[in-house]
Amino acid sequence: MNFGFSSAGPLLDFGLSDKTQARGIFAANFRSLFFVLTLELLNPLNLERAFAQANFYQGKTITLVVASAASGGYDLWARLTARHIGKHIPGNPSIVVQNMPGAGNIIGANYVYGVAKPDGLTLGAVNPALYFDQLVGRSEVKFDWAKFNWIGSPEKNDIVYYMRADQPLKSVEDLRNTKEPAKCGSTGTGSTGHYIPRLLEETLGIKTHIVSGYPGAADIELAIERGEVFCWSPLLATYFGREPYRRWHKSGYVRVMLQTGAKRDARLKDVPTLGESMQQYKTAEAGRRLAKVILTAATLGRPIGTAPGTPADRVKILRDAYAKAIADPELLAEAAKQGWDVDPTKGEELQVLSKEVMTQPKEIIERMKWVLGRE
Repeated sequence: MNFGFSSAGPLLDFGLSDKTQARGIFAANFRSLFFVLTLELLNPLNLERAFAQANFYQGKTITLVVASAASGGYDLWARLTARHIGKHIPGNPSIVVQNMPGAGNIIGANYVYGVAKPDGLTLGAVNPALYFDQLVGRSEVKFDWAKFNWIGSPEKNDIVYYMRADQPLKSVEDLRNTKEPAKCGSTGTGSTGHYIPRLLEETLGIKTHIVSGYPGAADIELAIERGEVFCWSPLLATYFGREPYRRWHKSGYVRVMLQTGAKRDARLKDVPTLGESMQQYKTAEAGRRLAKVILTAATLGRPIGTAPGTPADRVKILRDAYAKAIADPELLAEAAKQGWDVDPTKGEELQVLSKEVMTQPKEIIERMKWVLGRE
């Protein structure tokens, strides 16, 4: 745009009258530019858009869909987040939590992705291993993991594999040599309860009888007490973060057999890591690569996302609010009281990780199909 300025020589060559004229031209054009910018800023449409962005959430209710049953770790973290995030969102909307379990979190994830309106009023707390089901082509999956708008995650995690202590299996060697595989509970193929036992068979030759279809963690825990199943693979944060595990661990009711961290957790100094066991039993390189891809899911923590197509300004509002909520002293105090570690991942980082994890070579995907029982 030309506001009347000329590039034909410096003003230093002008005479006095020329300098005066140049200053007049500059002042006139500055006033014109100021007038144009003022009109643009006061444009009713622009004012309306700015006002709508700042006040969209005022008087609204955000639904946080938890794709698992109540009382599990994902549910408890979602409810803690819900208690604190609203005050960090402009307009201070109400937050309600709705459990939508089933099919190993797929039902809830499908709902958030493709059924709920993409308006920033529906969030989803889902199992981070759901991308497995998409990678192996499970027909029930109606979402694209990389296209969720990720908001944030409160922690990064490892996984433990535990057994009821009254069972005769006491070590990894026992698990490898038993003639009667242990019965382990699972909520579905995208859950640790399913893919960890299958990964242990792939990498260490440990056979397991997986009993699937439990709605949530609490149902598996009851099944363990009833003797329907005897083992499960929860997140490390779950095992040390809530009942009945605190009581079970203190009383010796269960025995942790393996942990997936790069190094032993200080609270489980006598429990071998999967990496140590793979070294001991000389697991092939292909099995080690598969373990790395699969165990990445746990490091995504307990992610919260919203549907693709959600306006970018609302995604930013939600991400900013989540980051503030997860650093809120009141939330941190509640987490500390529960014994939960807080090691958050921002939504932008989750977005990058979700795209990277969906790019896997064919040979890894084929091996994942077996681990997930989708041969």
